[in-house]
Amino acid sequence: MQSTPCACAIALAFTVCGDVFASGDEQTPLPAITVRGAKPSMTPPSADSAALLNDQPGYATAAGGGVSALPVLNGFAADRLKTRLDGMEVTAACGNQMNAPMSYMPPAQVGMTRVIAGITPVSVGGDSIGGTIELNSPAPQFASQPGQWLTKGGFSASARSVNSEVSASVNATVASDQLSVAYVASQSRAESYVNGNGDKVLSSLYQSNNHALTLAARGEGQQLVLKVGQQYIPYQGFPNEYMDMTGNRSTFANLGYERRFDWGRLSGKLYWQRTEHEMGFFGTERRGNMPMQTQGRDLGYALRADIDLAADSSSVLRVGHEYHSFHLDDVWPPVAGSMMMSPRTYVNINGGKRDRFALFAEWEHKLDARWSTLLGLRDELVKSDAGNVQSYGTNMMNQPDLNAANAFNARSHAKTDNNIDLTALARLEADAGSRYEFGYARKTRSPNLYERYTWGRGGMAMRMTNWFGDGNGYVGDIDLKPEVAHTLSGTADWHSEDSEGGEGSEGSERRWFFRLTPYFSYVENYIDADPLGRFNPYRVAAASGAYLQFANHDARLYGINAAWKWPLWRAAGLGDIAFTGKAGLTRGKRVDGGNLYHMMPLNILAALEQTWGAWSNRAELNYVARKSRVDSNRLEPVTASYSVVNLKSSYRFNQHISVTAGVSNLFNRNYAEPLGGVYLAGLAQARSGSLQALPGYGRSLDVGVNVSF
Repeated sequence: MQSTPCACAIALAFTVCGDVFASGDEQTPLPAITVRGAKPSMTPPSADSAALLNDQPGYATAAGGGVSALPVLNGFAADRLKTRLDGMEVTAACGNQMNAPMSYMPPAQVGMTRVIAGITPVSVGGDSIGGTIELNSPAPQFASQPGQWLTKGGFSASARSVNSEVSASVNATVASDQLSVAYVASQSRAESYVNGNGDKVLSSLYQSNNHALTLAARGEGQQLVLKVGQQYIPYQGFPNEYMDMTGNRSTFANLGYERRFDWGRLSGKLYWQRTEHEMGFFGTERRGNMPMQTQGRDLGYALRADIDLAADSSSVLRVGHEYHSFHLDDVWPPVAGSMMMSPRTYVNINGGKRDRFALFAEWEHKLDARWSTLLGLRDELVKSDAGNVQSYGTNMMNQPDLNAANAFNARSHAKTDNNIDLTALARLEADAGSRYEFGYARKTRSPNLYERYTWGRGGMAMRMTNWFGDGNGYVGDIDLKPEVAHTLSGTADWHSEDSEGGEGSEGSERRWFFRLTPYFSYVENYIDADPLGRFNPYRVAAASGAYLQFANHDARLYGINAAWKWPLWRAAGLGDIAFTGKAGLTRGKRVDGGNLYHMMPLNILAALEQTWGAWSNRAELNYVARKSRVDSNRLEPVTASYSVVNLKSSYRFNQHISVTAGVSNLFNRNYAEPLGGVYLAGLAQARSGSLQALPGYGRSLDVGVNVSF
């Protein structure tokens, strides 16, 4: 696949990678991780919205495709996190989670991001145990006065040398004082990236196209917003999976309503999304023939009332009802001439469905000038089921799958879970320069459809279920129990009494702060995996893989996060210079022994930031310690410690034009990320040697431009 020249792509379409706005929910007293748009973003350009939060404490990403990394919070990943896109709950319709929820909202569409880890209010998260991630579009814009029209637009572009990536988007808004229409389109395209040794990391190329149209109307304390859109990804390589994405088409509609009354606020949401997903092989970097087709449908609604129990809003009761339904069909068409993959269609999941019904109540109360509390209760009914299945054929090569299909079809598949969540949080404003928060949460997650209903026992079938990037194969268990996490967490926040921009002003930021957050989670029935046997990936004798079955085991996860900002210098000739950063450490173990998979070792991101007139500059050092506590059941590779230096500068010519330039991995360090998984695409080509950890990105020159008018 050859990329188009950068100049042509910039001229035709552009991506918004710089101006990302953020605001937390003022009614929720929990610290919200946000990305602000007061100045051009210091985040390296990326087509993956999961990268927007890389500088936030406790947050990391597990490698996937170029636009489909999986978020990780305090050791919890994938479905253990609740991800909402403009209030929608979207489910990965793929046994490898190649179409992860965050991949459906590119950076060009993101207006606000918020992350709440650990002690999550019941009003913003159910059916999850690790936290909530919210991506929201920019708020609709309207003309300031009747009879006036607001017209605005913009374009933006970025490029990276490490993978010849070009991302681009265009946006436009036309609005009166009561009606608003906004449109954004974006495209990203990249070749396979190179590592620090200059070697191409095979099957990491991709292309992504996204469109979204927003219609909004307002009047007399109420607002109605309809957002519709489409995504088309014609190809996306996954170097740590056995398959690649050969197509992903989705269409969605999202209708939201909000009205304010004397007693508070009423809001509603109705949404729908349909996804058609295909896996297989494309191009020349990894060859094969095994088509896999998945169709998924999300449908849901949410109703919520925020009731002021006191005239000064010091006491608020939130009550709500939510419904979410996910339907899934996963089939593998036969391959002509194949002894193993014919003559029938392999039915992996037949009419799978997972319906959730939720009720919640949450009371936020300010006891006095110093103390405030949050108490919440949530009840969820989760019903899942799936139809009968079939193997490719009935010959000897298909005998393991044939026997497994018969056993699966001979029993009931329906399961019903009644899940209770609790949240209790207290905040103490000790004085103008210190704040303390501590709390407890009981959070529950029911197994997903792949954890319960994947049934194949043949080696090839088992390897097709794996969103962990570990090179192993998995089979489900209908009798899995829901995970129940009991989490204790606290935050000590010491900060300056003043803020840049003025206290309470838009975009205000503490002049200095230091935050420390320890956490501990005991998870009953954590869905881990038990070994069934071993195999040699691609029949390479020196490479090892494991066959595993999802299984419940109690587990403990604990760690500590820190974040800071400290001003070092303020002078007319140098501007403002500050020392900022984050640090974190996560540990996870099964109670019966053994480390959990993908636990982030000690990591430190330290940066010097300079703001000098129209200039913003950043030099950062990212240190990750050696990962030696690995999951032996999954044959997780040990990764060495490494340090990567990144440089970035931006210049704002005026309110309408800004440019960025930088170098990622300045010294071209060759390394493997601890959450990268294994390099299957490299083994598939070499057909020799052992299975290695997935290499990270080499040196990259990154540039971007953002224009608004």
